[in-house]
Amino acid sequence: MTLCITGVLVSCSPGKVYQFKKEVNEPLYREMNQTDTVSIAQMGWQEFFSDADLKNLIQSGLQNNLDLKMGIQRIEIAHSMLKQSRAAFLPEVSGGGGIKQSKMSYPQGLGNSKNTALYDVYANASWEIDIWGKLASNKRAFLYRLMQSESMQRAVQTQIVAQIADYYYQLLTLDKQQVILEKTIENRELDVKTMNRLKESNIVTGAAVVQSEANYYDAQADLPRIKRQIREVENAINVLLGQAAQPIIRGSLDHQKAHYNLNVGVPSQLLANRPDVHAMELEVASYFEEINIAQRAFYPSLTITASGGFSSFELKDWFSSTGFFANIAGGLIQPIFNKRLNKTRLEIAQANYREKVYDFQKALITAGQEVSDALYSYESATEQEQKRMVQIDKLSLAVDYTKKLLVYHSSTNYTDVLTSEQAYLSSQIQLTNDQLLKWRSVIKLYRSLGGGVR
Repeated sequence: MTLCITGVLVSCSPGKVYQFKKEVNEPLYREMNQTDTVSIAQMGWQEFFSDADLKNLIQSGLQNNLDLKMGIQRIEIAHSMLKQSRAAFLPEVSGGGGIKQSKMSYPQGLGNSKNTALYDVYANASWEIDIWGKLASNKRAFLYRLMQSESMQRAVQTQIVAQIADYYYQLLTLDKQQVILEKTIENRELDVKTMNRLKESNIVTGAAVVQSEANYYDAQADLPRIKRQIREVENAINVLLGQAAQPIIRGSLDHQKAHYNLNVGVPSQLLANRPDVHAMELEVASYFEEINIAQRAFYPSLTITASGGFSSFELKDWFSSTGFFANIAGGLIQPIFNKRLNKTRLEIAQANYREKVYDFQKALITAGQEVSDALYSYESATEQEQKRMVQIDKLSLAVDYTKKLLVYHSSTNYTDVLTSEQAYLSSQIQLTNDQLLKWRSVIKLYRSLGGGVR
């Protein structure tokens, strides 16, 4: 028997331990061969964002956001499951006691029947020896799930930081557009007055006056739309802050400091910096341990059981040698035939593991795509902004020229003025959208690299 057990112990080696990925060989960043490991993801959000009002909003969001609070509860659940897996190494102990009443009948002629009572108290203990490491694998699986919950919480944090910043710059852009529109309304009101004077001087017709009035009301009609969008974005920020709708204190788009050194580091840093990617690999590791657990179900389990207590017909005999009882036993249980249950569990565990490996690979590729998209978006938005500023300068001159031609030379009509004014307003609004795209690209790049955790 001893030789058989020894043979089993030698033939059954412990399961492997998951090896976390350290390097990324694939060129995840399009058209980039980075070797510099400096990355903006290494900057805390307090350093990355310079606007004081924005930083106050982010701080409030990290303290009060309801998604983050729910995430904390999920981490508490994972903590409890890990504690439970650790408790599996301890013996299971139970106890009890009772009184058994019985009636003893004597054979005819020996006496009457007699009522007797049996008093007993006992304790049982059972302990499974983790000779194959099944319990250790189970504990590691729960540990990985706890770490996954913590990583997902950090991923939510990076998302909250990015969302607040994104909404903040949308708000600043809408503020700027409102200022542009209000200034346009003032200018077009002056145009109406000018057209009326020119009509009185027989320089323009009534059609020019009506067109100038329509142009004025067109600009006015756009103002409620801008204000509605501002209110909606403010409300969206308040949801992220976990508070009721209220005005948002903020700065202005013109006073924002641009980022010049947008270092992305190397793709391998995504493994450590991107909490969602790290969470996916931790899930892979937990399913790897599920395979170990399923494999060890084929091995025999060694259990030691013990029990002891006192049992007597008289309470006074409990603590005597006649009332005490105890026993201890050990046994090996080897599964032989259980309707293919263990093999099915192993096949399912292996398939689940392969699926999670593919999920992890997809998450890593997607992370690389997000970095590439954000960086190119920033570069193209910068180019758009530069060309748009040249366009605005030219359109400003066009508005000035057509107005002067209309007033002093009558060599044009108000339609030309209207066309140039509409183009000028549109280009000013587009410039703010170009600037917003730049900021949104910077924020997306920061989050895609894993920034916002520190």
